[in-house]
Amino acid sequence: MEEEKAPVSPIGQADKQQDQKVSVKVLRILAWLRDFARSTMNLQAESDQEGTIETIKKDMVFRGHVVWVLICSIFIASIGLNLNSTAVIIGAMLISPLMGPILAIGLSVGTNDWETLKRALKNFGVMVVVALITSTLYFFITPLQEAQPELLARTKPTFLDALIAIFGGLAGIIGVSRRNRGNVIPGVAIATALMPPLCTAGYGLANGQWSFFFGAFYLFTLNSIFIAGATFLIVRYLGYPLVSFVNADTEKKAKRYMIAFIIVVILPSAYIFYGVVKETIFMGKAEAFISQNLEFEGTEIISKKITYGDTSRIDVFIMGEPITNQTQEQLENRMAQVGLEKTILKIHQPKDVSNDIAGRLSKEVRVGILEDLYKRNEEQIAAKNQRIIELENQIFQYQKDVIPFEGISKEIRTLYPNISKMSYAVSIEMNGTKVDTIPTFMMSWKNRQSKDNDKQTLRVWLKQRLELDTVRIVEY
Repeated sequence: MEEEKAPVSPIGQADKQQDQKVSVKVLRILAWLRDFARSTMNLQAESDQEGTIETIKKDMVFRGHVVWVLICSIFIASIGLNLNSTAVIIGAMLISPLMGPILAIGLSVGTNDWETLKRALKNFGVMVVVALITSTLYFFITPLQEAQPELLARTKPTFLDALIAIFGGLAGIIGVSRRNRGNVIPGVAIATALMPPLCTAGYGLANGQWSFFFGAFYLFTLNSIFIAGATFLIVRYLGYPLVSFVNADTEKKAKRYMIAFIIVVILPSAYIFYGVVKETIFMGKAEAFISQNLEFEGTEIISKKITYGDTSRIDVFIMGEPITNQTQEQLENRMAQVGLEKTILKIHQPKDVSNDIAGRLSKEVRVGILEDLYKRNEEQIAAKNQRIIELENQIFQYQKDVIPFEGISKEIRTLYPNISKMSYAVSIEMNGTKVDTIPTFMMSWKNRQSKDNDKQTLRVWLKQRLELDTVRIVEY
């Protein structure tokens, strides 16, 4: 006898139908999202393969005016690094032609165009040599030899620089591959910063600082490889036609070599990045520890020095109430609790002035305080000098407007007895947009027949007597 199936309850049937409706809605939403992504993120749309190949091949040429543009841009970037001017460095990157051969390398590898690859590598190598010679020459002859922060920032490449190069290269080739190419390449050149590392490498060569040279040149190589690699990926994804064909085994070997090469290049940057992250975390912990645990009543932190390395240490110079040995032991125990257990804490206070490090720190602190006071005094003196100049100008203007009227009137009555009355005022006259103040004398003559002659000679006399450029005489 067959088993009878239990009848499905109306409630269960309704739940099942509801679940099916929800599933259908979810599938429709996913399908809509897929279609939306395809329509909005389709790289195939507006792709111009022939135009892209022609543009990249044209931009990789390194001769004639392009050589001089590169030399000028290297000089500009080197001066910007010397002056620590970000604006100047950005300007140099905007006019640099270095991106052309790098994109050509990625394109030629992606299309198996070995002839173009040879020419691109040759042009790229010549560009690098010219750039290194130019930057080395500049830093060899410039009197400004101090390494500025903008220059130091290019000596330690990290994994983040590789990511910037990858996404910058992707943006560059995607922008170039469109029919309407826009202005992407200058932005990519700024983001990936190809010029400053080459200039920094030249600085290292000119000054014999090999760590600067190798670090900066490695950063430049890293950026160049990943820009070319991103170009290769997009070219293959967009299905650019292959110039020559290779068998499957050869292609697999080439891919293995390429992957191995990229891993070899990127591993050092990942290691450096790991070290930078550790240093940043340590600095944050040390700053937090100092601010949270070294604030004591009657004690003031004058200076602090945080050193990260194989033997990390925190040097704090304080003034005021001395910190006891017991308090220092408690601080060292707290350091272990916040992840600073392998860090040396040294508190320098007045009783430690015999200590060499404390002596050096105290000297640095004194110098720093004196420099700060000197700068403040300079600013105050400059502000007061400016105020004095303004007041002197006001006094001078006031003196110009005031004359010894009583003495002048006696002299005029003696020299010109025909004048019966005299008044003086400064009149303000506007001529267009110009406003002038004019000394004005108002005269009344007894005998009007001689007034014209007296008026002319009186004007000359008044200008000489009062040392004025302009005098106006008005009759009343």
